Amino acid sequence: MIQHDTIELLRECDAGIQMGIYAIDEVKSHAKNPDFKRILDDYQRQYALLQNEMESVLHDYNDEGKDPAPLAKGMAWLKTNLTLAVKENDTTIADLITDGCNMGIKSLNKYLNQYKAADERAKDFTRRLIELQDRQLKDIRRYL
Repeated sequence: MIQHDTIELLRECDAGIQMGIYAIDEVKSHAKNPDFKRILDDYQRQYALLQNEMESVLHDYNDEGKDPAPLAKGMAWLKTNLTLAVKENDTTIADLITDGCNMGIKSLNKYLNQYKAADERAKDFTRRLIELQDRQLKDIRRYL
């Protein structure tokens, strides 16, 4: 049970990291404020570092991870592009990223509760991802 919960928790983190990278990639070219662009680039780099670490951890468990659900990714793309088509500004981008971070934090906490038997390494990794998303929320609030 421990290994099953560990792998499932890590897979959910993997999908969340990929969504974070994807979401930032979708919006950062629309950002106007240079400081905001820098913040987005910085968080995208932090997600990429976590992704590299995640690949190593999953490799230790002989697992390839999990891609985000195609429907979730498609809906995110649709919402982002429709929203930016109506109002392309930093406030809109910050709002989209805030929604994504909030969904990520909520989902990851749910998975921490669901996969209680996961090992501490997986739980710590999940908490680090939650903390990253929480910091990102705080750093972009001024653009809302």
